[in-house]
Amino acid sequence: MSHPSIHGIVAYPVTPFHPEHGGVDLAALAQLIDRLITAGVHAIAPLGSTGESAYLNDTEWDAAAEAAINAVGRRVPVIVGISDLTTQNAVRRARFAERAGADAVMVLPVSYWKLGEAEITQHYARIAQAVGIPIMLYNNPATSGIDLAPELIVRLVRGIDNITMVKESTGDIQRMHQLMRLSGGAIPFFNGSNPLALAAFAAGATGWCTAAPNLIPQWNLQLYEAVCRGDLDAARRVFYRQFPLLQFILKGGLPTTIKAGLRLQGFEAGEPRHPLLPLGEMAQGELAHMLQDLA
Repeated sequence: MSHPSIHGIVAYPVTPFHPEHGGVDLAALAQLIDRLITAGVHAIAPLGSTGESAYLNDTEWDAAAEAAINAVGRRVPVIVGISDLTTQNAVRRARFAERAGADAVMVLPVSYWKLGEAEITQHYARIAQAVGIPIMLYNNPATSGIDLAPELIVRLVRGIDNITMVKESTGDIQRMHQLMRLSGGAIPFFNGSNPLALAAFAAGATGWCTAAPNLIPQWNLQLYEAVCRGDLDAARRVFYRQFPLLQFILKGGLPTTIKAGLRLQGFEAGEPRHPLLPLGEMAQGELAHMLQDLA
């Protein structure tokens, strides 16, 4: 069930909200996805943390998932983000994504009560049993409240057929090295921490899952292309040019900073949804300077 076509720069679009009534702006979402694909990204991953999935009701989520998949139109693979407190609704969303035409789903377990390994395993197993498409296991304790140890990740991948990829977002490069060591390099892993992009590729990452292509796709793609050529000097130069912006958007909050950056570039994606607040005036000035430097 592996999908070797999923690789490289996996772009995470924001979910645009209408500036007047605050609902999901499906037309703007389609335009943003077309812009990303035209720029050359290798896959699209809607409804992740960048897409404010946690702030959408089920009706909005369904509409955004379907609109995103339709907008991609099979031009590149689509990996739909799945995260919910309940296994029941995570299963519902995964099934919806599969029926709508997703190539894979990215599953992030979310916790209110602390989950044990048996509960995490059951969560993934039930989602896997409900769909026939690959699952990207997503580890992001900063947003989910759950930290999946490398040993557990390897057991999940080996024990559940649908899990064929891992996105690691702890920001700890040693986690990636451990995944490679424990799996003998057999598990495709994707970097989810922007400041670690260069180090992750050096560690053997299959791709980079990132919101940065919303703003600077050419720089993200140049890094991947340099890595593929084996040109480490070029990879370093390209990475360190974009590094300040990669740090900025991560520290400032991805939906907040990306939407502000898109507005500065003339693309209106609305405001982030409350309780998130728009980027402050001083930070907007800093962001504008960085974008101008990379233009």
